[in-house]
Amino acid sequence: MTIPALLLWVPVLLCACGDGDGASALATDVSAVYLGEGEALDGTEDGTGNSPGETEGSGGTHGQEPEGPSGGAGSAPDENMSSNQEGTAAEGDGMFPVGSEGAASPGQNGASGEGAEGNGAEGTGLPEGAGGPAPSSEVSVTISAAGDVTMGNYVGQGYEVSFRQTYDQGAGDDYFFENVKDIFSADDLTLVNLEGPLTYSEDFREGQTYCISGDPEYVNILTAGSVEAVGMGNNHRLDYKEQGTADTVAALEGAGILYAYDGNYCMYEAKGIRIGIVSVNEVGQGAGVERYLQEGIAKLREEGADLVLACCHWGIEREYYPEDYQKSLGRKCIDWGYDLVIGHHPHVLQGIEEYQGKFILYSLGNFCFGANRNPPDKDCMIFQQTFTFVDGVKQEDAQIRVIPCSVSSTPSRNDYKPTPAQGEESQRILDRINEFSLEMGVRLDSEGYLAD
Repeated sequence: MTIPALLLWVPVLLCACGDGDGASALATDVSAVYLGEGEALDGTEDGTGNSPGETEGSGGTHGQEPEGPSGGAGSAPDENMSSNQEGTAAEGDGMFPVGSEGAASPGQNGASGEGAEGNGAEGTGLPEGAGGPAPSSEVSVTISAAGDVTMGNYVGQGYEVSFRQTYDQGAGDDYFFENVKDIFSADDLTLVNLEGPLTYSEDFREGQTYCISGDPEYVNILTAGSVEAVGMGNNHRLDYKEQGTADTVAALEGAGILYAYDGNYCMYEAKGIRIGIVSVNEVGQGAGVERYLQEGIAKLREEGADLVLACCHWGIEREYYPEDYQKSLGRKCIDWGYDLVIGHHPHVLQGIEEYQGKFILYSLGNFCFGANRNPPDKDCMIFQQTFTFVDGVKQEDAQIRVIPCSVSSTPSRNDYKPTPAQGEESQRILDRINEFSLEMGVRLDSEGYLAD
């Protein structure tokens, strides 16, 4: 999909990911994660899946049911977490700040994609003024969501066959998303979880087992792959402290890519449909993220959002089933009015739940994942949902599709090139997702569509 012509900016955090040694970041921090060959996925050397820094921010609130809307069990997130840099309108590119709050592109930021006029239904053929009902207007938008994108390395990760070496040896910006670009180009919005800052800073967090970073120029990989928005609410955003966040925000803004994290929300417009995004890090902030989620959807609806997506960094690494608080929080998001809940952090696939006619994706798995040179589980997915509006009213038609993928185009190692699975491999991954979703009301057919 092409980069939107109109952006309403809001500050954002980066999402967490892990490498073979396993690294996981804080909600308020962005940590580099490296998953070594056959090692733990995210931040642990013993493979237990307990990422370093998970106790920061919320104390022991991870996975606990809050006592109240602001978090009983988890304290509210730090309001001063976002940077203090004013969002600046890029001259001539349709970008402008909306509802700025003073963070690095604060307020709701929005963008308009191509075809913003909307796809009107064909007319009735009656001459103007001939009477009869006015023709209805029908517009459909397709959103693609993919999991953890780590463009770079973590401190101490080997250079051989790493993401950085692959880039340095001339792979080019187009290489990494080459096998999925046709999918992303055909949708109306592509959203991924950005794990780790894009910065030249060398001032990483002491005590963090894995700190990830990539060069700011790597942002061009996202634009080359037709990615329009990223969630940054994850445990790696502050791996290189606030400077890392500021540098990442600057790179994203320069490339025209929307971002969201904590109290910084964004909005994208396609075919006249406004899509709001809220991104939070439950891993580090626990139940305190509920405040961001409730305030975020309220503000985005006030700004005219037709759809609102919740991106939740949550769960336990390398676990294939959601924990209790994941399920509780996901359902709360739907109760609060979110249209789709998108989960990540476990670095493996988890199931899909249909709740109140809407979908909760508990974990999309990794995607373009530089933090592990050879993850033991390479299965992942692209989730697509098409939303249809008739005369401005969203229809409840549950048009979803899962495209099973591998994080690599080769099974022997990670070449950082996510690739749709084919034939028996595709069916094997769909079967796994169906197994994980068995008790949650979702079953996919052999093409990845919702089965009857």
